[in-house]
Amino acid sequence: MEPSGKKSLQLTRLELQIMQVLWEHGASSVQAVQQRLAGEPAYTTVQTMLNILQRKGKVKRKLIGKAYEYRPVLSRERALREAAGDLVDRVFGGSVDALLMSLIQNRHLDSATLERLKDVIERHEKASEDGHGTD
Repeated sequence: MEPSGKKSLQLTRLELQIMQVLWEHGASSVQAVQQRLAGEPAYTTVQTMLNILQRKGKVKRKLIGKAYEYRPVLSRERALREAAGDLVDRVFGGSVDALLMSLIQNRHLDSATLERLKDVIERHEKASEDGHGTD
């Protein structure tokens, strides 16, 4: 485990699939989430995972009638940011440069994507020159 305890906050594959259901469909019961998951894992598995997500602070639940309804607290954008940061830290030693070089060298970026990346870099550089950072 990492000293900061960040690892326990990262989403597992099933947790991410559950979050995707909640992001796409909004607040849902355990049964509704289960039915929307590929392979329909057991009800108790989905219930357990939703309770773990609640303890992690990624979802909130509210009792509606006799069943809990779960809604996402964690946004898709923040989840992407956290996962990307974790990947850069764990695999590339914190070096975004190493990640980008790996993507380019292993041909994971086609020419259209590279052009868009150049445009983003140019806009970022211009904003920095104007004193309006993009962060």
